[in-house]
Amino acid sequence: MAVSVREVAEDAGVSVGTVSNVLNRPEKVAAETVARVQASIDRLGFVRNDAARQLRAGRSRTIGLVVLDIRNPFFAEVIRGAEERADQHGLSVLVANSDEKQEREAMHLDLFEEQRVTGVLVTPVAESLPRLARMHERGTHAVLVDRESQDERFASVAVDDVEGGRIAMEHLLAVGRRRIAFVGGPVSLRQVSDRLSGAQAAAADAGVALEFLATAALTVEEGRQAGSRILGRSPADRPDAVFAANDLVALGLLQSLVMTGDARVPDDIAIIGYDDIDFAAAAVIPLSSVRQPAALIGSTAVDLLLQGQGERAPEPEHVLFRPELVARRSTTGA
Repeated sequence: MAVSVREVAEDAGVSVGTVSNVLNRPEKVAAETVARVQASIDRLGFVRNDAARQLRAGRSRTIGLVVLDIRNPFFAEVIRGAEERADQHGLSVLVANSDEKQEREAMHLDLFEEQRVTGVLVTPVAESLPRLARMHERGTHAVLVDRESQDERFASVAVDDVEGGRIAMEHLLAVGRRRIAFVGGPVSLRQVSDRLSGAQAAAADAGVALEFLATAALTVEEGRQAGSRILGRSPADRPDAVFAANDLVALGLLQSLVMTGDARVPDDIAIIGYDDIDFAAAAVIPLSSVRQPAALIGSTAVDLLLQGQGERAPEPEHVLFRPELVARRSTTGA
């Protein structure tokens, strides 16, 4: 049976209020009394009911974070950055995975609101703003992560994915490639559509066509399947370069090409990915990529959420980082 505050007070020979002060405001209690109460807590095995305390306060000391795909190392870094910053403020982060499914995202958002989290950080699957707006009206604030906000009610932190798509395409053009394919999907994900848009703009500027090979998800397996589709063509009909929507798709493509030996990377087909996860540099043929500051995105999201709390909170801020090209052997050959 759980030990109560009253039992701790009786054991220590102090009032219930003194025990409460030791637990919440120890600086207001004499050191000798703190030591006596702490000894009783340890002896009786008392565990504070933090949920009840949070219920009285109106909000928990947790932040909800919903990511698109927890298997993606990019989001693992975003989570790490968010947790480190939250820890500095005495907060914890509850992580949920939408698996790129809108119904799962909605379920997690509802649960976080029921748990009275301090706020939510979310990488939206699609158009989640109506649901987030209703949560905002009920007092649960949200920050969009890895997605620019077009709604002034929500702060956001992201990377300029249109610019990132342009950077990747211009790099492939600079190394002499002209038959280029973009591999990724679904385009309902804003990150995919923005990267594709940037690549298309760079291709148009150079006067070359950009082929689009759609995938159902941004996974290694989808990349492997795309690689098989490319290898099913005659060598003359294959692209001489691929811009993959993220590194997982790019690594799947790389595996498909290298394992069969039917196409050499980068001699026959150059490959560039996006995110610059740790596995990119460690691939059997180190993968060129467009780098995003994943941990910084996570920590900035927490900063934006906390600065948006309170009646005198400033207007929601929109932080946009610039992506960076990381060229490796999969496109340069060196």
